[in-house]
Amino acid sequence: MAAAEPVVPTLLNSGGVGGGTPSGTVPVLFCFSVFARPSSVPHGAGYELLIQKFLSLYSDQIDMHRKFVVQLFAEEWGQYVDLPKGFTVSERCKVRLVPLQIQLTTLGNLTPSSTVFFCCDMQERFRPAIKYFGDIISVGQRLLQGARILGIPVIVTEQYPKGLGSTVQEIDLTGVKLVLPKTKFSMVLPEVEAALAEIPGVRSVVLFGVETHVCIQQTALELVGRGIEVHIVADATSSRSMMDRMFALERLARTGIIVTTSEAVLLQLVADKDHPKFKEVQNLIKASAPESGLLSKV
Repeated sequence: MAAAEPVVPTLLNSGGVGGGTPSGTVPVLFCFSVFARPSSVPHGAGYELLIQKFLSLYSDQIDMHRKFVVQLFAEEWGQYVDLPKGFTVSERCKVRLVPLQIQLTTLGNLTPSSTVFFCCDMQERFRPAIKYFGDIISVGQRLLQGARILGIPVIVTEQYPKGLGSTVQEIDLTGVKLVLPKTKFSMVLPEVEAALAEIPGVRSVVLFGVETHVCIQQTALELVGRGIEVHIVADATSSRSMMDRMFALERLARTGIIVTTSEAVLLQLVADKDHPKFKEVQNLIKASAPESGLLSKV
């Protein structure tokens, strides 16, 4: 049998394998390390749903910065084999998640063609509550201007806008790909996942907005769980509490998420003074970002 190709949690093409009941759920034994937990999945579930189930059962044990192979126990061989491409669950089975020895290295490289900007919940009702909100609005606007100059897609969410208002007027949403209302804290909504799937080669998300310890944190963790590298812009994210903000950034950095600054992001995306858009981006950063009270609380 050929060596297993390393995979990260992404959707495989679906196709039926084996027989079984036409509807309902199918019992599956999910094995990881020394653990084995019985559960069930909908009939016809494919690779993505199996990965989601593994994450729900073993979230505390799985290091999402590793690569994995999903394997199926094959009775005819009496051992686990690599999950066939296009596999769907049609009968009782046993699967396991195998971490490979090679650990993913988070390099932090950013290129415009593989990057999307996420602007999270920069809304009017948060203005009086969020620390240094005026400063992060200013930096957020600078980032969106940079995205327009470099042709980088932008996705914007608004947390319960009916009660919390729309995105603040200072943030210019001209040309953004999506503006979505949400009640979920994470920005990773079905519509967002569909939008990301439409953009070929997305590898990195630059994330900013509020609140650092709630919506930013949960968005970052979900994106990393889907194999996307996350860059959180420290000078464009805040919370009501500086303690919440500080410990969220520390926690996220320990998980391999990149905590950076707006100027670093924009210059990294340009990469070369001979870039045709360098002068336009340089004009954005001629005035330094506000050195607010956020500076000593990263």
